[in-house]
Amino acid sequence: MGASKMRVIILILTLGLFFLYPFFVGESIFSTMDTKILNSPFFENMFLGIGGWFEGLIGSKAYRIWIDILLKATWETLYMSITATFFATFFGLLTAVVLVLTRKGGLMENKPLYAFLDLVVNIFRSFPFIILIIVLFPFVKLIVGTSIGTDASIVPLTIGTAPFIARLIENALIEVDDGVIEAAKSYGASNFQIIFRIMLVEAIPALVNVLTLTLIVVIGFSAMAGTLGGGGLGDVAIRYGFQRFMADIMAYTVIILIVMVQIFQMIGNNVYKKVKR
Repeated sequence: MGASKMRVIILILTLGLFFLYPFFVGESIFSTMDTKILNSPFFENMFLGIGGWFEGLIGSKAYRIWIDILLKATWETLYMSITATFFATFFGLLTAVVLVLTRKGGLMENKPLYAFLDLVVNIFRSFPFIILIIVLFPFVKLIVGTSIGTDASIVPLTIGTAPFIARLIENALIEVDDGVIEAAKSYGASNFQIIFRIMLVEAIPALVNVLTLTLIVVIGFSAMAGTLGGGGLGDVAIRYGFQRFMADIMAYTVIILIVMVQIFQMIGNNVYKKVKR
């Protein structure tokens, strides 16, 4: 196994531990290690010690703003965005594959199924996200147990983003050269092999751009979800920046969001350059 593949596997495992794990278990990986593995508040005491030292260094007011408010909100935004992007990519990829297979001239042409999925994707893409959050309140409460909070926000973020990414992936797959597909057919490749070993592989650079764009869009959506009790930087901007007229915190949230988007865009651009070679 190459070094690049190993790095990708390590990155996926890390994201799974820190972002997907809390969604299913309900607590962070550190809390689980404290209560179930170490049977003592090791990590909690360690972080409290570091926090106390840092508070003495920068002052209690700055510590409350940057650690208790902004750092916590930034983590919540990252958690919501990355987890929702993961689920949206999964469902969007499945939808896109079915759309490509069943479209006119596709490998498994099925006009009724394509028309139905196409309609569903267009309906959810046209929904204003803030209205979608409100409409999904009962459904979110049914499957998560609450309609507010970071875990609850992941559901509408996923549902609102999956059709968007499905359409982008569909377009990326359609752009694959027909000559490559015809050559695969001539060698007796199955529809499954053509989709997953030819079209998806050929479309990897475009898919990297799709994933980068989707993650950035989800970050914006997560800030919008914060206005309705979703947590994260959007919640901080509303509660502190707008309702309490704390312009400094409002400015900090905007700066953090801009930096976050720039970092993910830079990572996406670098990955694109590597897979494009």
